[in-house]
This record gives sequence, structure tokens and C-alpha cells, in this order.
Amino acid sequence: MSAGTRTMGFSKAAVVVIAAIALTRSAISAEYSPQVWINPGLYSYHFERNKNFRDNNVGAGVEVLLAKNHGVMAGTFINSDRARSRYVAYQWRPLHWEPFESFSVSAGVVLGAFDGYPRMRNGDWFVAPLPLLAVEGKRFGANFTVVPKYGDRLHGAVAIQLKLKVW
Repeated sequence: MSAGTRTMGFSKAAVVVIAAIALTRSAISAEYSPQVWINPGLYSYHFERNKNFRDNNVGAGVEVLLAKNHGVMAGTFINSDRARSRYVAYQWRPLHWEPFESFSVSAGVVLGAFDGYPRMRNGDWFVAPLPLLAVEGKRFGANFTVVPKYGDRLHGAVAIQLKLKVW
């Protein structure tokens, strides 16, 4: 695949995220202080354990919560097929629960654009919605999701992404 093909796909993915940010701007409250989280990639527990997929998907990412229900994410990691993936995403988390002081649980959906999966569009960008459960303390947190199996293109897994709040 040529670099031009991946750039063209990235442009489409960027349009999705920019549109999501524009929609989020109208929902941002003056009382909310944005949060910035960083992560070292994610860990995936694949449903098909006998296929030798990579579980330790190391990388680097950032998540910015712009409002209580809205955020954006971007990053890169080594995916289950042992190839480099990049992502940009919008997250909508309308469900909130605070069982303890300085500890919150929220749920919603991530609409993301991903690349680097060799069997999915030949490694080019694609858009996918994923469920999201975020557990956040004062400094540390985790995002949980389920990635559905999509034929032989994407491999089903439960994934966890540990994160550190830096702002």
C-alpha cells in the first residue's frame, strides 16, 4: 500500500474526529475543567486463544475529556497482528456513577478510526463503534472495551487500557 493511500484514508478519519469535536464544543460546560490522560497502549484478551494473536498491544496514546460526557482520543500501538496501528476517536459517555469520592465509573461508546490491520481494508483506515466502560480515580484509570470478531479481518477480544491523569 502506498503512503498516499494511507494519507487519503487518514483524511477521512480526521474528518470524522473533527466533526465529533465540533459537536462536542456545543456541549462543553464552562464549569467543567478538561482532563488529559496518557496511556501505554492496551492489553487484549482474545476470544480465540489458539490463534497466537498478540495480547500485549504496547504503544502510546492520549485522551482528552472536554466535558463530562465528551472526549477525544488518539494514539498508536502494535496490534494483534503484530503491525503498527493508529487511532483517532470521539467518546460519548452519558452514563455516570460515583460509588466513592474521587472515583467514577462511566459508560458509553467510542466512535473511532483505526488503521494497520492487514486484513481489514488492506491496512487502510476504517471507522468502528466500540462500547466503553471507563473507571477513573484521582490519578489512575482504565478503559475497558469489547472488540467484536469481524470475519477473518478483526479478532474478537476484551481489552483494557490503563491510563494516568496528567492534567
